[in-house]
Amino acid sequence: MSVVRTYQEELQFLEKLTPHSWRIKKGFVPNMKVEGVFYINDPLEKLMFDELRQFCTFKGVGGFLPGMKQIGNVAALPGIIHKSIGLPDIHSGYGFAIGNMAAFDMSDPKSVVSPGGVGFDINCGVRLLRTNLTEKDVAPLKEQLAQSLFDHIPVGVGSKGVIPMNANDLEEALEMGVDWSLREGYAWAEDKEHCEEYGRMLNADPSKVSTKAKKRGLPQLGTLGAGNHYAEIQVVEEIYNKGAALKMGIEFPGQVCVMIHSGSRGFGHQVATDALVAMEKAMKRDQIEVNDRQLACARIQSQEGQNYLKSMAAAANFAWVNRSSMTFLTRQAFAKMFNTTPDDLDMHVIYDVSHNIAKVEEHMLDGKQKTLLVHRKGSTRAFPPHHPLIPVDYQLTGQPVLIGGTMGTCSYVLTGTEQGMNETFGTTCHGAVRTVLLFLPLNVCNL
Repeated sequence: MSVVRTYQEELQFLEKLTPHSWRIKKGFVPNMKVEGVFYINDPLEKLMFDELRQFCTFKGVGGFLPGMKQIGNVAALPGIIHKSIGLPDIHSGYGFAIGNMAAFDMSDPKSVVSPGGVGFDINCGVRLLRTNLTEKDVAPLKEQLAQSLFDHIPVGVGSKGVIPMNANDLEEALEMGVDWSLREGYAWAEDKEHCEEYGRMLNADPSKVSTKAKKRGLPQLGTLGAGNHYAEIQVVEEIYNKGAALKMGIEFPGQVCVMIHSGSRGFGHQVATDALVAMEKAMKRDQIEVNDRQLACARIQSQEGQNYLKSMAAAANFAWVNRSSMTFLTRQAFAKMFNTTPDDLDMHVIYDVSHNIAKVEEHMLDGKQKTLLVHRKGSTRAFPPHHPLIPVDYQLTGQPVLIGGTMGTCSYVLTGTEQGMNETFGTTCHGAVRTVLLFLPLNVCNL
């Protein structure tokens, strides 16, 4: 339980490092193993501090924990290394704040994995497709094209997919990810090359997934869902780095692109729910104490920890198959509307990034190579040029980073940098809070 202090007392634990970053000192919440840091702009800074002020005013009774407190609570988890980090669009979430990332030392037997650090919509992510169409080509058909997308892609709570799938197909898709889509003819060979993890987590084990999760997922493949998920027709408004943009096939202002934001639907939600139940028992057995019960966790090397990582990977593969299926349906919708083929429309995948995921990665820390379990919740991987885990096409530019705007504002395509790698383990914000099927501008620049 956090100690409730006055707002002025809380401010003693916060220090402004730069115009856009703040340090959270140890002692802000009990048992912090490392410090926290969060990156924000001026409007978000006001929101973050207003949230903390309100929390202090009501003495922590009712409502939800402020994002700053959640960053601090994550810093108190066993095995955390470096810092608990809040990215630029951070806001309160379940356990971890949304936009909170943290890395745990795989060599520390006490290190934990927490479903709250991944989220319920496992591998919720964004995929960007390019086309050779212009805004002038699309403008006269805007309404019809939007309707065509609605006709092809099921949307809304409880929506059911049109991709044929039985129980055996689902088992294979959970293990194979995009490779299943490729085998079944729902993806192009080059799509795989432009997905994070190449669209497949190899540690996936469908046998660790409950029957209930499989039943929820089976009818939902190829569906958008609800909430802030969307399939959106976008227009390139401005290009800041022409060289990087050309590498991605983004060639000129006015070019039409399609952005798809969705995840693992009810399947991922059930995987997370099942894991939280198992981990509450494991915490009692292993005497793991946390500041917030929403941070239920298990030792990485425990049976519960390994089962979660294998089932989470299966859910991640489901999400990649889901976005691949919607890519197939989007290509069909455009081909039908323009009476040609998706190939002739140059509808290639620029990149597919994950938001809610935990992965084992190698990172340099204090001059030493460390194997870490990196939790990214509501945050996006952003690896720099020459990193071995990004596609050959982007070795010179850095990994494409897709940042969706809010309703009526721009989306951005960025590239990862060495500075981001050093400060945040190659991570930035995700920024997607919108509704479906809109025409919005797209900007291309460096991170």
